[in-house]
Amino acid sequence: MNKQQLITELQTNGLRLLEETGAAGRKGGAGPSDHKAVTVDGTTVMVPIYTGTASRSPYSVSLDATTEQTVLHCDDDAIAPIAFPHQPTFYSLTTADGIPYWKIALLHSHDVLATTVLQTCMRYTDAATSCQFCAIGQSLEAGRTIARKTPAQLAEVAEAAVRLDGVKHMVMTSGTPNTSDRGAAYLTECARAIKQRVALPIQAQCEPPDDFIWFERLKAAGVDSLGMHLEAVDPHVRARIMPGKATVPVEYYYEAFAAAVQVFGWGQVSTYLLAGLGDDLPTLLAACDRLVAIGVYPFVVPFVPISGTPLANHTPPTSDFMLPLYRGVSEMLNRAGIFSQDINAGCAKCGACSALSTFES
Repeated sequence: MNKQQLITELQTNGLRLLEETGAAGRKGGAGPSDHKAVTVDGTTVMVPIYTGTASRSPYSVSLDATTEQTVLHCDDDAIAPIAFPHQPTFYSLTTADGIPYWKIALLHSHDVLATTVLQTCMRYTDAATSCQFCAIGQSLEAGRTIARKTPAQLAEVAEAAVRLDGVKHMVMTSGTPNTSDRGAAYLTECARAIKQRVALPIQAQCEPPDDFIWFERLKAAGVDSLGMHLEAVDPHVRARIMPGKATVPVEYYYEAFAAAVQVFGWGQVSTYLLAGLGDDLPTLLAACDRLVAIGVYPFVVPFVPISGTPLANHTPPTSDFMLPLYRGVSEMLNRAGIFSQDINAGCAKCGACSALSTFES
């Protein structure tokens, strides 16, 4: 089994962690929830560990008592040694106003700082509008984060993460506020404060704002790349899975993508596509082809059901579904000269939630 297939298998099946490994993951919240960062053959990826699928996965890890090395197994067969990134040093610090740094921002993969600047969303509390896969409120309810991270707090934590842990870039996402800018205004304010404190590449993520002038304002404030996430493409899938977000037409996203590429540059705008929500393979490939043609990186990711959400028992996609999707999208990216390594900052540059980057030439 090559590395591409192994990573695909791990991310679609999940991983059973045994207690003696001493490795814990992250539950709930925004981003790669119910996951654990795992380094396989030099590549760090986010792998589901707290899902129902993961509990039944043929993949597990154990600690070799002789070598004290963590080993990946498929059923009873040892496959390869694996490692878990160490807890970052900045987690032990507290902000000037008394908030633990890990409640402000988290380490994703091994060198990415990630934060949800607004941990609330105008759609989350209403079942008629909420995205069925979203767990943005879980970590807030559990006391693992705070509702609003101030620009000063983010700048303080970002500086420490770079200085103490060698963080290379930052992701700032947000729940969607009930404002026409859809969070872009606050992301602008946060980016400006961070860049005044530390030279760290930043990706901002939000829904398309009402006025595309916000792209220029984000760029001027120091945002280096932009993410606007479709998640699903087919209108019927969107209406069922994300009823509130589906009121923003897909065509409006494409208008926003084109405008954003004009500001941030070819390949510096990306979108999440969650494979396994209901879009079939031809639909996803057609969407990716259209996105790549206008300079947008389609970050295709296998959907991971998160505990406590309406889709907690939803079946994730199989590796047989993901492999041809990855191959098809990577061919498009290669032809267009769009590569994850050339993105300034963000999820697609990190690539840990998907195997897509390993298919790039």
